[in-house]
Amino acid sequence: MTLLRPATAADLPALTAIVDAAYGPYIPRIGRKPGPMSDDYTALVAQGLVQVLEDQGRVCGLLVLIAQLDALLLDNIAIAPEAQGRGFGRLLLAAAENAARAAGLPVIRLYTNVAMTENIAIYSRQGYAETGRRVENGLHRVYMEKRL
Repeated sequence: MTLLRPATAADLPALTAIVDAAYGPYIPRIGRKPGPMSDDYTALVAQGLVQVLEDQGRVCGLLVLIAQLDALLLDNIAIAPEAQGRGFGRLLLAAAENAARAAGLPVIRLYTNVAMTENIAIYSRQGYAETGRRVENGLHRVYMEKRL
């Protein structure tokens, strides 16, 4: 059974492991840790911003959503490598869209590193359009959004 639920402090080790496994392979391309590897997941969980995806009782993915004035920021989405290819990413993207609609927000925004070409392609296939590129905190980011 697959379940999406709010993350708790007990999920922190799993969240860290998923983020490290999902983003670690990009370190050689970027030349440093991707932004999500430096996030404070203890604080994000305490603020209620993190959802976890459980499959058969095991945390295998996470979603970080932050409401803004005019949009929902999809701050992070990550799937454990061993759970990739099973549609969990699409399930989390759909959950983000549902959350935006429920909050009355007409747009989902996200950003990813320019070196994460696979992610840019995935988001493009899911209806996200590039809105700009900027360097922030030394990271080359591609900004994208999807109107709902």
